[in-house]
Amino acid sequence: MVLSDVDLRAALESGEIKVSPLQDLETQLGACSLDLRLGNEFRVFERARTAFIDPRGVINWDDFTRVVTVEDDQPFIMHPQELVLAATVEEVALSAGILGRLEGRSSLGRLGIIVHGTAPLFFPGFHGRAVMELGNIGPMPVALYPGMRICAFTFERLSSPSSRPYKGKYSGQQGPIGSKLQGDAEMKSK
Repeated sequence: MVLSDVDLRAALESGEIKVSPLQDLETQLGACSLDLRLGNEFRVFERARTAFIDPRGVINWDDFTRVVTVEDDQPFIMHPQELVLAATVEEVALSAGILGRLEGRSSLGRLGIIVHGTAPLFFPGFHGRAVMELGNIGPMPVALYPGMRICAFTFERLSSPSSRPYKGKYSGQQGPIGSKLQGDAEMKSK
């Protein structure tokens, strides 16, 4: 069951959900979600530097991406058909009994901006900044500003706390890090 604003406040107070820094709870808290803000680092793909990405090979993200840092009052321009990795300002920590879901905001979706391609789930026990797969599926470039509310998190209480809280490859992430798919067992060369 998705937590309401009342339940979210209680979970924040009890420490079941930790969000830091929480700039303005009254603005960020919705009926059943908590808006998180866009950080100022963006991992941009540079297609001309690498022919393709082989998830079974060695992936050196610096070979085909670069990190762009944008000042707080400056825009980052998302061009149509562009995929960029970015992280939230806030760090989220979930107890073993809570999972989070990253959702887009309708106001940005109406401009063509999506915030995740396939990864909305944040497992119980996760801690770190949320990394988003930002995409512009619209026909026009869109300016994004560090500190703007970029996504909404909803939270659900599990039927019982997980006996296997998340300690995975993205645990503790602090910025727009790339995929670690090549570390999965099925991606190893045979």
